[in-house]
Amino acid sequence: MLALLHTSSVHVPVFDALRDAAHPGLELRHHVDAGLLERARRDGPEAVAEAVAAALTRAVAEGARAVLCTCSTIGGVAEAAAAGVGVPVLRVDRPMAAAAVTAGPRVLVLAALESTLAPTAELIEEEARRAERPVQVRTRLVDGAWPRFEAGDGEGYLRRVTEAADSVTDADVIVLAQASMAPARESTKVRVPVLASPAPGLAARGGGGTHPGRLSHSGPAVHTAG
Repeated sequence: MLALLHTSSVHVPVFDALRDAAHPGLELRHHVDAGLLERARRDGPEAVAEAVAAALTRAVAEGARAVLCTCSTIGGVAEAAAAGVGVPVLRVDRPMAAAAVTAGPRVLVLAALESTLAPTAELIEEEARRAERPVQVRTRLVDGAWPRFEAGDGEGYLRRVTEAADSVTDADVIVLAQASMAPARESTKVRVPVLASPAPGLAARGGGGTHPGRLSHSGPAVHTAG
């Protein structure tokens, strides 16, 4: 069983669609807690460590054999709690970060939330050290994007992200830090690769081994709505 820990309900249909397209037969269990992101933005990711651990524990109690955290702001906290819950836990953006460091040394991170910038940059640098590749990570906040997201203006939100990506001229690869930004990838015209996290994050749920960026999987994954 694979549980997904979300901080926004908008991710539920996204991951269901990815499952239907690329992983038919996979059962997913969705856990949504918007308050985790609100508190992490206000007080820092470590402030929600206990709450995240509790959410993971509940998922395991309900039968999850692995957990995918789809929020980039609290992904590191979720992975750190894995030892205490006894199942693999993967932050959705780790496979994307691993791919970014292979695309070239100049990595530009775009995010709609400022709280996502530092965790994503640190993750990319971690994956670069693991791969023994040089990397220069820069971050950029997409002005005006998050207020549109909060207002339910998905089209305007993605348009801002697309415009920001298309304005980039000095990077080898662009990383869209948040899962909610992923649809903008399809409309960008920039010449360098634009990476998003949902598809590679969900695909990694079938990986074997003990690498923190892969989830061991020996049966159908579960996704519960909550």
